[in-house]
Amino acid sequence: AIVAPLFAMLIQFAVSRRREFLADASAVQLTRYPTGLANALKKLSSNKKQLRAASNATAHLFIVNPFQSFSFSKMFSTHPPIEERVKRLEEMGM
Repeated sequence: AIVAPLFAMLIQFAVSRRREFLADASAVQLTRYPTGLANALKKLSSNKKQLRAASNATAHLFIVNPFQSFSFSKMFSTHPPIEERVKRLEEMGM
Protein backbone atom coordinates (compact mmCIF):
# COMPACT_ATOMS: atom_id res chain seq x y z
CA ALA A 1 0.00 0.00 0.00
CA ILE A 2 2.94 2.32 0.62
CA VAL A 3 4.35 1.90 -2.89
CA ALA A 4 0.98 2.44 -4.62
CA PRO A 5 1.36 6.26 -4.77
CA LEU A 6 4.83 5.84 -6.29
CA PHE A 7 3.50 3.51 -8.98
CA ALA A 8 0.61 5.88 -9.67
CA MET A 9 3.07 8.75 -10.09
CA LEU A 10 5.26 6.72 -12.46
CA ILE A 11 2.22 5.84 -14.57
CA GLN A 12 1.18 9.50 -14.64
CA PHE A 13 4.65 10.52 -15.88
CA ALA A 14 4.62 7.81 -18.56
CA VAL A 15 1.19 8.95 -19.77
CA SER A 16 2.41 12.54 -19.87
CA ARG A 17 5.41 11.55 -22.03
CA ARG A 18 3.12 9.64 -24.39
CA ARG A 19 0.83 12.65 -24.68
CA GLU A 20 3.80 14.76 -25.79
CA PHE A 21 4.47 12.34 -28.66
CA LEU A 22 0.77 12.35 -29.58
CA ALA A 23 0.70 16.15 -29.51
CA ASP A 24 3.70 16.22 -31.86
CA ALA A 25 1.96 13.83 -34.25
CA SER A 26 -1.21 15.95 -34.15
CA ALA A 27 0.82 19.08 -34.92
CA VAL A 28 2.36 17.32 -37.93
CA GLN A 29 -1.11 16.31 -39.15
CA LEU A 30 -2.31 19.90 -38.88
CA THR A 31 0.74 21.64 -40.35
CA ARG A 32 2.12 18.95 -42.67
CA TYR A 33 5.54 20.31 -41.68
CA PRO A 34 7.42 17.97 -39.31
CA THR A 35 10.76 19.64 -40.08
CA GLY A 36 9.45 22.97 -38.82
CA LEU A 37 8.30 21.46 -35.54
CA ALA A 38 11.60 19.60 -35.14
CA ASN A 39 13.52 22.84 -35.70
CA ALA A 40 11.32 24.68 -33.20
CA LEU A 41 11.95 22.00 -30.56
CA LYS A 42 15.70 22.21 -31.19
CA LYS A 43 15.60 25.97 -30.73
CA LEU A 44 13.52 25.75 -27.55
CA SER A 45 15.85 23.14 -26.08
CA SER A 46 18.97 25.18 -26.84
CA ASN A 47 18.17 27.42 -23.86
CA LYS A 48 19.81 25.61 -20.96
CA LYS A 49 18.55 27.86 -18.15
CA GLN A 50 15.96 26.50 -15.76
CA LEU A 51 12.69 28.42 -15.89
CA ARG A 52 11.96 30.18 -12.60
CA ALA A 53 8.19 29.85 -12.94
CA ALA A 54 8.41 26.07 -13.31
CA SER A 55 7.35 23.75 -10.54
CA ASN A 56 6.46 20.09 -10.35
CA ALA A 57 2.79 21.12 -10.46
CA THR A 58 3.19 23.05 -13.74
CA ALA A 59 5.89 21.05 -15.55
CA HIS A 60 3.33 19.26 -17.74
CA LEU A 61 2.21 22.60 -19.21
CA PHE A 62 5.57 23.34 -20.84
CA ILE A 63 6.54 22.43 -24.42
CA VAL A 64 9.97 21.25 -23.30
CA ASN A 65 11.10 19.95 -19.92
CA PRO A 66 11.49 23.05 -17.71
CA PHE A 67 13.95 21.18 -15.50
CA GLN A 68 16.34 20.28 -18.31
CA SER A 69 19.35 21.71 -16.48
CA PHE A 70 18.87 19.18 -13.71
CA SER A 71 19.67 15.50 -14.01
CA PHE A 72 16.31 13.85 -13.42
CA SER A 73 15.77 10.21 -14.15
CA LYS A 74 13.83 9.58 -17.37
CA MET A 75 11.37 7.59 -15.32
CA PHE A 76 10.37 10.69 -13.33
CA SER A 77 10.29 13.08 -16.28
CA THR A 78 7.01 14.50 -17.55
CA HIS A 79 8.52 15.10 -21.00
CA PRO A 80 10.31 12.72 -23.36
CA PRO A 81 13.84 13.76 -24.33
CA ILE A 82 13.85 16.44 -27.04
CA GLU A 83 16.28 14.31 -29.04
CA GLU A 84 13.73 11.48 -29.18
CA ARG A 85 10.92 13.85 -30.17
CA VAL A 86 13.08 15.40 -32.92
CA LYS A 87 14.10 11.94 -34.16
CA ARG A 88 10.46 10.86 -34.46
CA LEU A 89 9.52 14.09 -36.22
CA GLU A 90 12.38 13.72 -38.68
CA GLU A 91 11.24 10.16 -39.41
CA MET A 92 7.75 11.51 -40.17
CA GLY A 93 9.26 13.93 -42.66
CA MET A 94 10.94 11.22 -44.71
